[in-house]
Amino acid sequence: MRSFYTCTCLFGWLLLSLAALAGEPAAVVFMYNRFGEPGAAITNVRLDQFDAHLRELASGHYRVLPLPEIVDALLAGRELPERTVAITVDDAYRSFYTHGWPKMRDAKMPFTLFVWTDAIDQKLPDYMSWDEIRALRDAGVNIGNHGAAHQDMALNTGAANRADIEKASRRFGQELGMVPALFAYPYGGYGVRDRDLLAKLGFKAALGHHSGVAYAGADPLMLPRFALNEKHGGMRRFTLAANALPLPVSAITPADPVLRAGNNPPAFGFTVAESVRGLGGLNCFASHQDAALKIERIGRRIEVRMDAPFPRGNHRVNCTVPDPSGRWRWFGQPFTVP
Repeated sequence: MRSFYTCTCLFGWLLLSLAALAGEPAAVVFMYNRFGEPGAAITNVRLDQFDAHLRELASGHYRVLPLPEIVDALLAGRELPERTVAITVDDAYRSFYTHGWPKMRDAKMPFTLFVWTDAIDQKLPDYMSWDEIRALRDAGVNIGNHGAAHQDMALNTGAANRADIEKASRRFGQELGMVPALFAYPYGGYGVRDRDLLAKLGFKAALGHHSGVAYAGADPLMLPRFALNEKHGGMRRFTLAANALPLPVSAITPADPVLRAGNNPPAFGFTVAESVRGLGGLNCFASHQDAALKIERIGRRIEVRMDAPFPRGNHRVNCTVPDPSGRWRWFGQPFTVP
């Protein structure tokens, strides 16, 4: 009887979880930079790793969709297929054109290429040319804005950021005859000021480097991505991320990811949506600490405390909770210390 009762409860919990997922448009977004460049391990993915990623995505368990289509669905609250995935590539390195693009083309998987225009204009040796970017555009590749000079926006003045983005938009118009509606924050650093600037400039969505799952109801100008490189490109992490579910939160504190004097470490907190079950299994980790962070839970409210301040630069906190479906719910929050 006890076994039957336990199974019935677990089955009911699973049904509740699946019911919550049905009304939860969401997608995992992956980010790549360099391909097959072993001397740049921090931003590079090995070609055998990338081949394994594409095989997994082609296994029939996922739907790889164009990022603009996903963004439109999230903004409208429209349903997305289960395990929807988007692929993005930052910077327009030549190694993507020579190694990554042929594999993507053969796999017939859509992706978005985020370009910083100064690198192309200056004909830097490690980067693509405008002719090559036009060839990708003509092949149906979505092109996104990555700024002109690839500067960390959180460290710049607002006026400098505006001038940089507007310069990049002009160059896209001149070279490609279009102005991208999607933006990727260089180095993943941004503050509320920078998010508001992108809104004023008319961008539909913007993506950082912090891990997590994009979902309807989240701020479209602060969307997460899972960054992949040699260290974090193993199949265990890849499949874990590809199968991740959103951890919907609200009332995030501090509201601004840029930490000023007297606010580091931050008093980090958030409120978890009612649809999420099993909050007792929640854990949070900071990129500058090895051990799990201290958590205090008051109902749906989560308060997270760190033992040490973040050092200067861009960082993140990842919070996960196991879902009854066997997958993981994932929320990431970026922080920048100027």
